[in-house]
Amino acid sequence: MSWTRPLLLTCLVVLSVITLFYGADSAAVSDKAAANPQGALRKVFMPEADASSFFKRRGKRAVKTQDEINAEQRQRLAADERRREYHEEQRNEFESYAEEEHDEQDERTREKTEQWREFHYDGLDPSYEYNRHTV
Repeated sequence: MSWTRPLLLTCLVVLSVITLFYGADSAAVSDKAAANPQGALRKVFMPEADASSFFKRRGKRAVKTQDEINAEQRQRLAADERRREYHEEQRNEFESYAEEEHDEQDERTREKTEQWREFHYDGLDPSYEYNRHTV
């Protein structure tokens, strides 16, 4: 088989590349830069001791602060507004679709009626005299 040699060769190359780069460090930021955050990063990250006790400070039954209540209320209001806008958009799309469908149905009905009238026209001017039997 002519394809077995190239396949084996590529497998060996891939294996050697993997073994060479296995011991290499990742491209992460060094620990020195993470230990001393500068500027705005100092406000985002906190020491490990504070982080471990962060969620333990306030128990499940503790009273929420007014800021937390206000933030949750703002999130609820924003979610309600997004939901209302979404449903309104869906309703408008359905109404426009239903109106277009109704117009198309009216057009098809009008065309069929016109074709029926042309086919059954007997030369009398008022079309209602079509089935009128005179004695």
